[in-house]
Order: sequence, then structure tokens, then C-alpha cells
Amino acid sequence: MSIAATAKTAPTITPAGTATTALRVAGRDFSSRLLVGTGKYKDLDETRRAIEASGAQIVTLAIRRTPFFQREAGQKFDGKSAAPNLLDLLPSSRYTLLPNTAGCYTAEDAVRTCRLARELLDGHTLVKLEVLGDAKTLFPDVSATLVAAEQLVKDGFQVMVYTSDDPIVARRLEQIGCVAVMPLAAPIGSGLGIQNRYNIMEIVENAKVPVIVDAGVGTASDASIAMELGCDGVLMNTAIAEARDPVLMASAMRHAVIAGREAFLAGRMPRRRYASPSSPPADR
Repeated sequence: MSIAATAKTAPTITPAGTATTALRVAGRDFSSRLLVGTGKYKDLDETRRAIEASGAQIVTLAIRRTPFFQREAGQKFDGKSAAPNLLDLLPSSRYTLLPNTAGCYTAEDAVRTCRLARELLDGHTLVKLEVLGDAKTLFPDVSATLVAAEQLVKDGFQVMVYTSDDPIVARRLEQIGCVAVMPLAAPIGSGLGIQNRYNIMEIVENAKVPVIVDAGVGTASDASIAMELGCDGVLMNTAIAEARDPVLMASAMRHAVIAGREAFLAGRMPRRRYASPSSPPADR
């Protein structure tokens, strides 16, 4: 797999038992399989502390909410957003920034937003594509996503793409050239957990690029389940930012992703209908 996570590769195990196989995206290795967002926190200090506690190395940024984008779009920036200083929290020596197209409802808007992100970030080409089809559910517009993905790949972008849990769509996005497929597990911000595990498993079993659950995680057990299904990573924002203690939840998510990954690599015991005693009775 040239641009794929090593979900099916035998891991190296440290003495502490941690699987050290890396998440490989677009030719780069990341030790953390947890990706986090930057929205919904009460202030920049909480944002910083939560991101640090998560251990994430890839951090998303809604590029349409930055003053740069608002200026280019002819919008007036009200000065109340945390966005002006977000980049100060995310030094390139520590984090890989993942600008996203949150808020885009057409392929044209999504492509334009990515191009502006590339200009803002001095040629940065790794982006998260999302084209929404409905303001209430925030489900992806699959047809528009396919159009935008194809255009962005042609333009030289490395596209990580938010999509439905349809295995056929996931395969098509991979064929187009997306470097990661990111199916939702439940609606964005819903916290409902993994509602579609069989579809997710089907995508994982057939993908040759990383599969990263994007949307629906509500707590640590949800993140572990996603990883136990064989996903290469989990992206989340609301589950951390809207927790009673976001920094503590970020730490919990960090450990949940590690635990789920190790459980997947270890292989769970078979499910049985009846008991199987750990100390079998002596022969009689």
C-alpha cells in the first residue's frame, strides 16, 4: 500500500504493549491515529489544552471561518471568532494542519475553498473535502463530493474525503485518487456512536487507503469500537469540545483509540453461546 495505513500489516509491539505501526497518509507517517477539530471550544486556551491532551498530530481547521476566507469572499469579519489566532496554536513543527471545506454545499464552493486554503497556507495540498447536502443532518452530497474530489485530485491536492457509509461510493473515491476515505458513523455532532458497523467493516475490508471514521463518535467506547472494526483512525470534534471536561475527554479519546487499535491487532476471542471455563475440569 503506497498511501495507506498498515491496518493489515503485522505490528511491532513495544514492551509496554503499544502497537507502533504508523498511520500512513499521503506518504507521511503519524504515530497518533486520532484526528481532532478546533471548533466549539469556549476559548483558545481550552482548544490548545484539549488538542495537546489528545495527542493528535493532524488537526482540522474550517477554512471558511478564517478572516482570510471571509475577506476573499467579501464578508465582514466581526472579530468574535477564535479563528484569527488558531494558526498560532498549531505550529507546523508539531501539527499537520488539515484545512476542511465545512459549510460548503456545492462542488464549486468546496474546490474554491481548497484553493484559497492552498494560498493561505503557502502551497499546502493536504485537505479534507466535505460537500454537504442538507443543513439539518449534514449528510454529504455524494454526487457533488465525487465531482469536487475529481477536480481537486486533478489540481494536485491530496484529498481526505468525508462521505457516506456506502462501500461503492468509498471505492469510487479511492479510484479517483483520494488519499483517505472518511465515512460517517452517525450524523455530524450527534454523538450517537457507530450506527453502521457492517457498512464500515465492508469499506475497511476493501480499501487500499486509510479509512477514518468521521462524525458520530460521542464517547471513548465509540472510538474504541471504530478502531476494533479495523478503521485506521478516528476524527472527532464535538465529542471532545462539548464534554463537561473537554481536556479530560481528549485524553480519554487518545487512550481509547490506542486500546481499540491494539484490540483489533490482537484479535478478539470467538463469541460462543455457552460457557468455556478458563480452568477446565480435570479428566475423570
